[in-house]
Amino acid sequence: MAVRDEVIIVGAGAIGLATALALSEQGRAVRVLDAGRIGGGTSHGNCGTITPSHAPPLAAPGVPWRALQWMLSPRAPLYIPPRLDPALWRWLWQFARRCNRADWLHSTQARAALLNDSRTRLADWVQRHGLACEFDTRGLDYVFRSPRNFDQHAAECEALNALGITTQILDGGRYARQEPAFRDGLAGAIHFPGDAQLRPDRFTAELARVLRARGVVIEEHTRVLTLRPDATGVSIMTTDGPRMGAEVVLGTGPWSPQWARQLGLRIPIQPGKGYSLTYARPALVPQRPVVLKDHSVFVIAWAQSLRLGGTMEFAGADTRLTAARLHALDDAAALYLRQPRGPALQERWYGWRPMSVDDLPMLGRVPAHPHVWIAAGHGMLGMSMSVGTGQLMADLINGRAPAIDPAPYRVERCQ
Repeated sequence: MAVRDEVIIVGAGAIGLATALALSEQGRAVRVLDAGRIGGGTSHGNCGTITPSHAPPLAAPGVPWRALQWMLSPRAPLYIPPRLDPALWRWLWQFARRCNRADWLHSTQARAALLNDSRTRLADWVQRHGLACEFDTRGLDYVFRSPRNFDQHAAECEALNALGITTQILDGGRYARQEPAFRDGLAGAIHFPGDAQLRPDRFTAELARVLRARGVVIEEHTRVLTLRPDATGVSIMTTDGPRMGAEVVLGTGPWSPQWARQLGLRIPIQPGKGYSLTYARPALVPQRPVVLKDHSVFVIAWAQSLRLGGTMEFAGADTRLTAARLHALDDAAALYLRQPRGPALQERWYGWRPMSVDDLPMLGRVPAHPHVWIAAGHGMLGMSMSVGTGQLMADLINGRAPAIDPAPYRVERCQ
């Protein structure tokens, strides 16, 4: 007969592990299950930026028109290969309807609350638990070669400052003199001093280290086959046999809609495929993480590596590494950086981001099943929101008053 755990978390990415640690700190006995390895999914190959600056959602006025211009080009920041997929087209229609000022402001405020809470807690966790994950707090920069694009974003800074997102507008020539990694010809830059960075694979490995030291069991390569909730808990069948949990948290990222359907819940999450290239660190790198905004490409340097990441591709479960998407990362970096590649290519990667239709995660109890919880839909901000999400989920599960209002993230809001 299966041992009954207090809480079982399905998913050992940043969200699942952070939730496990927050629960453990509140005295709960936790088990974590993952079909692969710790941090081996979406948490692995992202750029590790911690970005309160990204509180404004993707669904903004004017976005549908720009998306139509991009969506059929395999090298554009957004690419949607033509195919018959009713769920995707329904998601896109719902997303387009939210591209208005009122919905934009609602999502921005809710995202900012979780991002700011998470940013503060992350710094505390790094110090308190000794997380060796290359955490750094020097901020992040948007960098532009297009004067028109720079002017448009600079004009938005006053509104961002009013929302509590501190910005500093920098002249392109001055920025290039301060940042010798960049080529001449920059139109300008915007600095976000409240942002930070870490190395994502080290972060998840360090969370796992701390969890195991606290007695949390983490089972890798253990796939969940079925969930059977009842009045007292949840029975789980895995590839390694049965498990029982008084509470179960699904931190299953882009795979969450499949589990939700089995529980009688529809959650509009689409897998947004992203790519990254990781090189051995060249001699000349940007001092801070940067976003090459004309191309929506992130560049981040760590002690031994340089990573280029970005793009958004709605291609379903396509497991191919599309060469055009990877070339787009390389080509964008070459336009801006004097040394856009390192001496050796370390990794070519793709992963699926769980994109919710309103750019807000779904955090809370499944309405029809009081012992099943969902923590999913963080889009491109899983790292940035991980610690705040973990704390919020632990507070809700343990019946404590959370630090931020959980209402905007309720699981049933899109029914």
